[in-house]
Amino acid sequence: MLGASSPIYLLTKAAGSAASRAVPLSREYRRHWTPVHLDFEVEDVEEAVRRARAAGAVLEGDVQAHPWGDMATMSDPFGHGFCLVHFRARGYDEVA
Repeated sequence: MLGASSPIYLLTKAAGSAASRAVPLSREYRRHWTPVHLDFEVEDVEEAVRRARAAGAVLEGDVQAHPWGDMATMSDPFGHGFCLVHFRARGYDEVA
């Protein structure tokens, strides 16, 4: 659950740049109306996925487990992508 102390990260990632070091994909923003992507830091990814799906979101694939944490890639009812993320240690410092 987001609260007053929940961090918000704004990361600039150009179209065509690598989406991740772990997968050979490049960023493309055709599905989104704007190149804004939100990651929501949650305590329990599975529970957050359940709540998001109950609100009309779509889980796009399986929940992914990484050394740095867990992540669910989702889209809202309008097709805008977002991720639910649980970090095990240092947050985005460990991913970057």
